[in-house]
Amino acid sequence: MAVEHDKKGIDVKRLEAQAVRLKDLIDYQGEAVVSRTIIDKKAGTVTLFSFDEGQGLSEHTAPFDALVHILEGEAEITISGKSLRVREGEMVIMPANQPHALRALSKFKMLLIMIRS
Repeated sequence: MAVEHDKKGIDVKRLEAQAVRLKDLIDYQGEAVVSRTIIDKKAGTVTLFSFDEGQGLSEHTAPFDALVHILEGEAEITISGKSLRVREGEMVIMPANQPHALRALSKFKMLLIMIRS
């Protein structure tokens, strides 16, 4: 059975046991938010997102803590009314059950790690 690789030579069926750059696993799409699930387990999820400039996620809550790590670009993350400017290389923990929203100040990519408890 042939292994399917993307244009960067990454095995798209299984990312295990490979060294990859996270921000290379997802591309931007004009006027859109794109997501790609990397891990989806009972204990939690790991998801990559790319946001075109000006795009975002409206205010919502989640029942679990989540860690956002900005891989590229810059975002505004609002948690319970507090606005944070978050840049490449920085991370934010979004506490469970607190309203939060995200908006792209420039094109940005992020890794979202949600731990279920």
